[in-house]
Amino acid sequence: MADNTMSENSILAVTTGRTDLVDSSIFDSKITETCKENLLIGSTSYVEEEMPQVEARVVLVQEAGKQEELIKALKEIKVHFVKMESVEEFEGLDSPEFENVFVVTNFQDSVFDDLYKADCRVIGPPVVLTCSQKGEPLPFSCRPLYCTSMMNLVLCFTGFRKKEELVRLVTLVHHMGGVIRKDFNSKVTHLVANCTQGEKFRVAVSLGTPIMKPEWIYNAWERRNEQDFCAAVDDFRNEFKVPPFQDCVLSFLGFSNEEKTSMEEMTEMQGGNYLPVGDERCTHLIVEENIVKEIPFEPLKKLYVVKQEWFWGSIQMDARAGETMYLYEKATTPELKKSVSLLSLNTPNSNRKRRRLKETLAQLSRETDLSPFPPQTPKSCAKSSKNSTPVPSKQSARWQVAKELYQTESNYVNILATIIQLFQIPLEEEGQRGGPILAPEEIKTIFGSIPDIFDVHTKIKDDLEDLMVNWDESKSIGDIFLKYAKDLIKTYPPFVNFFEMSKETIIKCEKQKPRFHAFLKINQAKPECGRQSLVELLIRPVQRLPSVALLLNDLKKHTADENPDKSTLEKAIGSLKEVMMHINEDKRKTEAQKQIFDVVYEVDGCPANLLSSHRSLVQRIETISLGEHPCDRGEQVTLFLFNDCLEIARKRHKVIGTFRSPHGHTRPPASLKHIHLMPLSQIKKVLDIRETEDCHNAFALLVRPPTEQANVLLSFQMTSDELPKENWLKMLCRHVANTICKADAENLIYTADPESFEVNTKDMDSTLSRASRAIKKTSKRVTRAFSFSKTPKRALRRALMASHSSMEGRSPSSSDKHAVSRLTSTSSLVGIPSPSLVSLPSFFERRSHTLSRSTTHLI
Repeated sequence: MADNTMSENSILAVTTGRTDLVDSSIFDSKITETCKENLLIGSTSYVEEEMPQVEARVVLVQEAGKQEELIKALKEIKVHFVKMESVEEFEGLDSPEFENVFVVTNFQDSVFDDLYKADCRVIGPPVVLTCSQKGEPLPFSCRPLYCTSMMNLVLCFTGFRKKEELVRLVTLVHHMGGVIRKDFNSKVTHLVANCTQGEKFRVAVSLGTPIMKPEWIYNAWERRNEQDFCAAVDDFRNEFKVPPFQDCVLSFLGFSNEEKTSMEEMTEMQGGNYLPVGDERCTHLIVEENIVKEIPFEPLKKLYVVKQEWFWGSIQMDARAGETMYLYEKATTPELKKSVSLLSLNTPNSNRKRRRLKETLAQLSRETDLSPFPPQTPKSCAKSSKNSTPVPSKQSARWQVAKELYQTESNYVNILATIIQLFQIPLEEEGQRGGPILAPEEIKTIFGSIPDIFDVHTKIKDDLEDLMVNWDESKSIGDIFLKYAKDLIKTYPPFVNFFEMSKETIIKCEKQKPRFHAFLKINQAKPECGRQSLVELLIRPVQRLPSVALLLNDLKKHTADENPDKSTLEKAIGSLKEVMMHINEDKRKTEAQKQIFDVVYEVDGCPANLLSSHRSLVQRIETISLGEHPCDRGEQVTLFLFNDCLEIARKRHKVIGTFRSPHGHTRPPASLKHIHLMPLSQIKKVLDIRETEDCHNAFALLVRPPTEQANVLLSFQMTSDELPKENWLKMLCRHVANTICKADAENLIYTADPESFEVNTKDMDSTLSRASRAIKKTSKRVTRAFSFSKTPKRALRRALMASHSSMEGRSPSSSDKHAVSRLTSTSSLVGIPSPSLVSLPSFFERRSHTLSRSTTHLI
């Protein structure tokens, strides 16, 4: 191996006001021949003192001189340049006044070779463009520098047997500004490996250094002309990382068919292959150590027999783990328990059998008392625990229940500690090998307020422990839970209500992220988890409060009436019920918030301000528009009633393809198109249209938009019978009244004849009607396309509505009626329905006795 090709690249830049260069080419040529060390900027101070500074001059060689962008960049950094068409001109360019820097577009042609042999400074066009973009002087390199896509990267190579391939890779790295180290050390940023063995590979894995395929360098060189490209960016680099099981052939022993299939699929995903157990081509045998007691054959010396933790650990680290830490060893079988044999029916002596049965049951009860979770408390909350709980001379029923409460609380705290120590803290750690396993928002979604719940219950457990150590029948257990009631209300609802989301996030991430799946496999197999999954552990807080409430109820039953703790326990039980009530209420709010997100995804163009913490979805109804507002008659309209606004959306005429998220999930296309988001305060009246032969299930809204000077009438027909129209209108009026702070919601509803507003639902669903509406829409588009002037239709309607607005609050006089009739006849000329323009009170009929009286105005 030629060590000269492995010496580190050195970059010298002149940062003075002028773009002058230090004439150090003679020194550089000697350095490259005699020294492997860097020529650092600080070590050239003596050169600058002895050598005179000369002006920089860029020589654009052949094709480089034809690139306008390159010439413009040189002018921006104020560097003198000349053009050179052939090598013959080279001697004429040599001058003591200038330091020539040659810009060559092709580092593989004969011109480049001649300049390189002549020890000239050679750079590529991307270097000039990058310096111009950043406003920096041209860099110096003792080697040709085409681009800077590997600048500041330090590479080391391992596993290459062909010298020609290695020299080619080293040359390309130097052309891209990278540095090469022969020996691996902490300064190396990337290891380029041609195999997954050797000392360098092991050190790189232990230090978490990215291990790359040779293709990384070749593909980076292919993108050498991209100005802002960097070979170290994660998206590009991750494509060429050496997978954990490269060069590995695995076989699996002791796993179920389902587990084996899953692990085989994951093996292929991680760059490996698999074969049946016993095949001589296998490099690794993965053993389920809890099932397999002995290998059924004599393994070859070259075969690694490892525990399944090696498999999952390699995937989690995103690199092949060292096998020596995970070698499978034949388990020494402990002496089997004699519990079953003691119950043998062949025992002749029944008394002995009963005695032994009693002893066995006593042993089992003692084992049951032991916590399945070893006491593991995070250091931040660690507190020394008393060695044992003193047993009173006479164990009262109250003491027995209190003991059970303390034991279950202690176990619960240990479970929470396990969740935090084994799962949350490792996932949150910085500098994880292979990068973060989960994104911070995913970790927050999964664990939520678990640390806060842990802190509260640690305090409760400590107080219960002090009480049990200094037990007295008169001591109050209820006071302990009352003391932390506010903390329980604060910490539990956020976690319990979002538990389903937490569970879904775990399932989704486990499917999509192999490293997280491996992380769970490793940690869930540990004894601290008691063979339970993370989801099973996280459900404990959901179950804990009802369990505590039952124990406190039992404790109250065994507490004497004269004991002051009896009333305190009742209060404590009430406080727990209050926490659970808050949980249920918040859960309803949470579900309503999720429904708002569903609306946003379903409605194309839905305003972002619909999403609000105080807003919740009340009802959704499907309707058909009966007028010209909010869209054409016959359009299918969906109304979303929220507690303070009404979202109006129509069915899309044409649905585009599915939407694909960045994570690869597909979401159904938006089936609705946003029309208007209307605050409920704009609804002035709700009209219940009477049922007639030509009008079914119709209603209307009289609204006053802030941009309009008059009222606008929106009429609809409900298309579903699931929600009765009467219930829908009452619901709508109640929320309108709440929004405008009025108690009399009933006064917002008026009954009206359909003829009064020319509202009818006749032929709404007929084929002929649908065809007519389609023709009408087409003609409208054509009319708009060829119209050269604005139609007076809208202006006329505003004038008519304004005339109605001016008549609000008084009975129509004969002159008003005459004016309206004239306007009506005028409006009929342009095809505009006019009923909403006349005085509305004469057409309304109140529902109740108070509504039956004539009114002078609606609003």
